Formats: sequence, structure tokens, C-alpha cells
Amino acid sequence: MNQAELPAHRRASLSWMFGLALSLALPALLPSTVYAQAWPAKPVRIVVGGPAGGTADTLGRLLAEGMTHAFGKPVIVESRPGAAGAIAVGALLSSPHDGYTLLLIQGGIVSETPLAVKVSFNPFKDLKPVAQVARTGLVLVGNPKLPAKNLGELVSYIKSNPGKVDYASYATGMRGQTMGVQFNRLAGLDMDHVGYKGSPPALQDVMGGHVPLMFDGLATSLPLISAGKLKAYAVAYPKRIPALPDVPTFAELGYPAMTESGWMGLWVPPDVPDAVQEKIRAVTLQVMQQQGTRDRIAAMGMEAGLPLSSEALSKEARAAYERQGELLRSIHFVPE
Repeated sequence: MNQAELPAHRRASLSWMFGLALSLALPALLPSTVYAQAWPAKPVRIVVGGPAGGTADTLGRLLAEGMTHAFGKPVIVESRPGAAGAIAVGALLSSPHDGYTLLLIQGGIVSETPLAVKVSFNPFKDLKPVAQVARTGLVLVGNPKLPAKNLGELVSYIKSNPGKVDYASYATGMRGQTMGVQFNRLAGLDMDHVGYKGSPPALQDVMGGHVPLMFDGLATSLPLISAGKLKAYAVAYPKRIPALPDVPTFAELGYPAMTESGWMGLWVPPDVPDAVQEKIRAVTLQVMQQQGTRDRIAAMGMEAGLPLSSEALSKEARAAYERQGELLRSIHFVPE
């Protein structure tokens, strides 16, 4: 029986299946540059590794707004929180590797998460950074009732109260914990770590006085610092954060090793056609250079990303992975 003799519903089904198969195979059948010229021919999806309303989601919607205008096609943001970003990675890797599904997540997805939890993906083979979207650092915040007015006084206060001052972090095994490990060693302190699942519950306990200190991201701490609900002592960043001009860096205060910055980036599977990757990267950088975008990122306590190449971002992530791994091994950390 030929196709013309099939019932109408069977012919429609076969046509749909053929169209789907062709769309999945198209990147492999066409030269990369030819495929990129027609890309995007349909909506693009940005999967963000965080909850709705969180930092990644907010940045994703900001980026999607500019991309929609540049591509002339809708760019949709989909929040996929959980498992320290591994759920979002799974959503990316299980989708066709044609550039129509992107991942917006922190660089720690390759430099921290695989060291903190057991993941099913290879961070340096399954993911490729296309562009850096935003940079930021961690800030050491404390309960406003702490008597210490600055970092020097805080160090003295902790030393005069041995075993009584702990610090919180948003996730065990991540930089919020290892930053405290570094600070303990550099300043000669004995703070114990208290891990939480996310910043909000940890910050609630810091404000409530249950755990006096925390290393946290600016996006979640900044509103509380501005409202006087948290006290900021220092930022782990190469320079002062414009949103907190009066808060010094750790380097300024004698701790130059505590300057590592974190970043949020756009990622794809490495086998997405090269020309499509370049198109995505060019538009992302274009959106990030717009003054309105930069101002909105600054209001979150972050800076717009640098125009680093994919290779440079991968190298930076690899170096951060090695440093983080060394710190975790030194405290005999075992992934969950």
C-alpha cells in the first residue's frame, strides 16, 4: 500500500513524524553556516537553573527580552530549580542539540556542583559556555546586633568567643562554605559551618540571630543590607561593588586570596552547530552591552559579563574547579 492509499489520519501522522525527524536531523544535514542563517526559525527556550523570581530567572527574562527583539522570534524562559542546578542541566541535555534550548546558570555548575553532589553529567564534556552574562561576588553578612562594626573588629570578636560563632551558607560543599574555610585559615578563626538548602532559609536564621554570619550572593543579600536587616562586612570580589560602595573588599582588608568572583553564563551542549553558537554569543553580548541592561544588572548587585571567549570561560571554570576541589579535599568533604 502506498502513502496515497493510507487513511487521511495515517498520512497526517506520517507527515508529522517525518517533519519531526527532519527537524532533529537538520543541524547534521546542513553545513553549520547555512543552518545558522535560517536559525532561529521558531521560538528559543532558555532553561534557568533557579526558582522563579530568583537571580537566574530575573537575568534570563532580561536576556530573553533583548534576544526576542534581536532574533525576531519569541525567547521563552523556563525555570527548572533543584539538585544544585542538575535538573536544569538535564533539561538542556535531553533536548535536541540544535541551539533552540539554552541554559542560563552559574559557572559553579561545572566548578562547584559536581564536587558537592553526585551528578550524571560530565561538566567539562557535556556543557560549553557560550557567553558570560553577569559577574558578582560573595558578601560576608552578619546579624545587625553583632557588636563588631567592621571586619577587624569581627575577627577580634570571634577570637574572644572561641567555639561560639558559626557561619551559614546557602549549600553545603559550595563556595559559601569554602569561603568560610579560607577565612578561618587566613584569620586564624574556628567558625563552624551550618549548611542550608538555599539562601532564604539561611538568611532568615542570620537575621533571627540563630547563626550570626553568612557568606551569600549579592542578589539575595543586597535588599536586606539596604533595609538594615543585615550588616555587610566585606565582599569577595576584585573591586568594590557599586551597589555597596562603602563595603570594602577582603583584599583591601588584608585577605587578597579571597577575591574570586562568580559568574552567570549561557551554556549549550558542545555539539550545537558552531555558527549557531556564534550567533547566540554575538546577540548575548550585544544585549549585555546595552546601558539599560547594565543598569538593571547593577541594581541586583552584579556587573554585566565580560566578552570572554568560550575557551577563556572554560579555562576559568577549570581553574575554579581545581581550587574548589583542593579546599573540599582539605576538609575531607564527601559529596552527597
